[in-house]
Amino acid sequence: DISALGIGVPGSVDGQEGTVLRVVNLGIDDWHLREAMEKLLGIQVFVENDANAAIIAEAVAGCAKGVRDALIVTLGTGVGGGALVDGKVYAGANYNGLEVGHTVIRMGGRLCNCGRRGCFERYASATALIADTRRAMRRHPESLMNSMCPDISKAGPKLVFDAAKAGDRTAAGVVDRYIRYLATGLVNLINIFQPEVLCLGGGISNQGQHLLDLLRPLIDAEDFARTSKKRCEIKIATFRNDAGIIGAALVGAYND
Repeated sequence: DISALGIGVPGSVDGQEGTVLRVVNLGIDDWHLREAMEKLLGIQVFVENDANAAIIAEAVAGCAKGVRDALIVTLGTGVGGGALVDGKVYAGANYNGLEVGHTVIRMGGRLCNCGRRGCFERYASATALIADTRRAMRRHPESLMNSMCPDISKAGPKLVFDAAKAGDRTAAGVVDRYIRYLATGLVNLINIFQPEVLCLGGGISNQGQHLLDLLRPLIDAEDFARTSKKRCEIKIATFRNDAGIIGAALVGAYND
């Protein structure tokens, strides 16, 4: 009974052709995904960048519903970005727009899979937070995190946030650095677009209001429009880590 399939891909996608142009974290280039899937399944297939799919979900039924200008930043394996500009998904002239994870927030910093150094996603993705957490656990065996999770290889973002809330100084330091990096990247986007709403999705968004409470003072201090009557509202994506999945199912209808 399935008449069509939507696929969200974490990279640059030509939605018109259904071609995945580049996925740096998976080493994929020029993948004719729609053509391949339609041959396999015999149904219509739509392909879209996963963050673009996520902003579609939020625009249709989530925290950006009724909004004409909005951004979403997804915090997962990498850092993805999607934008609504005057109610339409923005992808750039060559479908490589809104690769926000590959904007530099620390010149000469960590080497990224894209070839640049200091990219946003090397400091603010869930992958980066996991690496920083495990590094801190190894350096500080006395940390509460080690008793909460004796197997360091299983340590994830929830652990470091939970330990920081419980008063662990090492965990608090990791969270503080992470939030500062995240706020730096978000303020850059806000100052470029000044959207009505900026949605945060991906696994890190499961921290909900606590994440917003940590970010807000830093963003308030650096937002160019901080004295304006109308400010960008930062929200947790309604569909959180499922926004890209839900949006992928909506791509065909939304583009119509």
